Amino acid sequence: MYPFEVTSPFGSRSDPYYWLRDDDRKDPAVLRHLEAENIHCDAILAPLAVAKARLYEELISRLKPEDSSVPYRYLGAWYYTRFAAGHEYPLYARRLADWDAPEEILLDASIEARGADFYEVGQLAVSPDGQKLAYAEDRVGRRQYTLRLKALSSDQLYPDTIQHVESDIAWASDSQTILYIAKDPETLLGCRLMSHRLGTDHTQDVLIYEESDPSFYIYVERSKSGRFIYLVLTSTMATEVRYALSADPALHFRVAIPRTRDHEYQLDDLADRFVVRTNEGAENFKIVTVPIEHVADRTQWREEIAHSDDTFIEEFELFHGCMVLAERHGGLSRLRVHRWLSGESFLIAAQEPTYTMTIGVNEEHDSVWLRYGYASPATPRTTYDYNLETGERVFRKREPVEGGFDSDQYHTEMLMVESRDGAAIPVSLLYRRDTPLDGSAPLHLYAYGAYGLSQDPGFRSTIFSLVDRGFVYAIAHVRGGQEWGRRWYEQGRLLNKRNTFNDFIDVTRHLVAARYADSKRVCATGGSAGGLLIGVVANQAPELYCALVAQVPFVDILTTMLDESIPLTTNEYQEWGAPGADAATYAYLASYSPYDNVRQQTYPALYVATGLHDSQVQYWEPAKWVARLRALKTDDRPLLFRTNMEAGHGGTSGRFKRYRDIAEEMIFLLDQVGLVGDLANKEIES
Repeated sequence: MYPFEVTSPFGSRSDPYYWLRDDDRKDPAVLRHLEAENIHCDAILAPLAVAKARLYEELISRLKPEDSSVPYRYLGAWYYTRFAAGHEYPLYARRLADWDAPEEILLDASIEARGADFYEVGQLAVSPDGQKLAYAEDRVGRRQYTLRLKALSSDQLYPDTIQHVESDIAWASDSQTILYIAKDPETLLGCRLMSHRLGTDHTQDVLIYEESDPSFYIYVERSKSGRFIYLVLTSTMATEVRYALSADPALHFRVAIPRTRDHEYQLDDLADRFVVRTNEGAENFKIVTVPIEHVADRTQWREEIAHSDDTFIEEFELFHGCMVLAERHGGLSRLRVHRWLSGESFLIAAQEPTYTMTIGVNEEHDSVWLRYGYASPATPRTTYDYNLETGERVFRKREPVEGGFDSDQYHTEMLMVESRDGAAIPVSLLYRRDTPLDGSAPLHLYAYGAYGLSQDPGFRSTIFSLVDRGFVYAIAHVRGGQEWGRRWYEQGRLLNKRNTFNDFIDVTRHLVAARYADSKRVCATGGSAGGLLIGVVANQAPELYCALVAQVPFVDILTTMLDESIPLTTNEYQEWGAPGADAATYAYLASYSPYDNVRQQTYPALYVATGLHDSQVQYWEPAKWVARLRALKTDDRPLLFRTNMEAGHGGTSGRFKRYRDIAEEMIFLLDQVGLVGDLANKEIES
């Protein structure tokens, strides 16, 4: 337990808590430390135990006991998932031919999960002949999946079992060959595309491709048409897609467009051409079509959708008569229909000032119906089918919210807040219509701001346990996402990363100044890279917040980015920088790394959560951060550290169990703003 010297070409640091790192997660001293923190967390929250139990009951009371997804059609059958009353995990099912056919259970995850502290199903894939199921399952929470295969006619598992794989699965057309991605056992990176023949031992599996560049992720997928299998190689700033005919016994993969730095693309096939989303000469992407055999020849590219300075093309869905684009414009998502023959292009209408629209499951090229989803902070996710020929919109389902929920009781809006450098930051707001906006309301602010992942203003049933008690809920769409297009992302990564943190702080100050919030009752939450944000603002602007929640926070960024043995580090260089290769990057990361910048000052009340088996942000990052905070902070406000000893980056598995974690975080926030009272008097439902 002596200080450890973290060395690099550009400086060394003494790390007094490095001993908390245990790659095997078996060191008795480390486990005792984590358990002691859990015991401390239990002790501090003990006076709130009854209120927390009541809050948990309130959270799950909004769930419909029995629920199912909207079925979608694939290979002549209807597929869906459903929850049986009281079950933690879903049933995956189908009905053959038509909806009146008997239900066929593909997989009952509640049965598979028996005896497991953690259970998660990754991808499921039905073979082209409809007779076999391949699925990936994780029983640890470390995203190290096991591939299993099942005969649907007999409901029996094949003896084939392949461990330490990604969740990606793609069947070849023979329904006997399956492709999967094998992981490196140390870095946990998917690096090898393998081919497995049903009924053979996995030691006979064939290596098809191995990626040598550790900055690339690799994925495998079957094209929508079923004609091709795609191997997608992607890093932060480059893409390469390889394709093989799914009916080719040799599975010979050809490079579509060779990788070059700063060229990102996505493609899919439609008849004799590829449709390509590309950022070549188009910062916010454009869409081109090209004959399949000439996909890399730019002279053959035909532009279908031109680049726009104010509209970011995020993805597309192909149909024989048209293409549907998922776009971002004005900080919001929207869907555009583009007809192939006429070139006509139009938007599908939205109904609220802040919302999200997403492309749903659309497995058939020849359908005239688009499945899409709509939601807002006040509107539960709603599934529609939209007729691409007539414009008819058919309501399919609105996610049920039990307990008399009424969207009309709530108000949503979008504000534009000016950051210190003049950038306009979108902020989505949700509050009850009877909440006074006179500077007396508590505020709960959320943000992420990394990897170009936009935080859509969707629906969260849990947040109403705060909003119904007078909170204003806000999502700050800070730089680092792509809400305002590619430039928004570029302004929030690498040596521009401080913009993410400044945006969040400036949004907080504005919401207080505009009297949306009581300056003494401002709370904020962030997870993973958003947990990094929470760690930075805790150091830089602690006076603005009364309570912060950091979920699986990436708070020891400098040490992690110096260590290529840590899973996923090499994939992150183009997001955060490589501090071992560049002095400016080293200095920049050192200037904001939450762990390295803890100092003697007062801090907000803090609730920090991690999972022992986290493969994305290792548990020792928040463990070290909390230890340093305990040693240096000068206040007596609560500092709680919860380690889930059975979970990973995504937290607890199971439909109901995860709500216990949410209840604990929420009761912590409610206590800090003085709003536990009604829960202390509320009866617990049986």
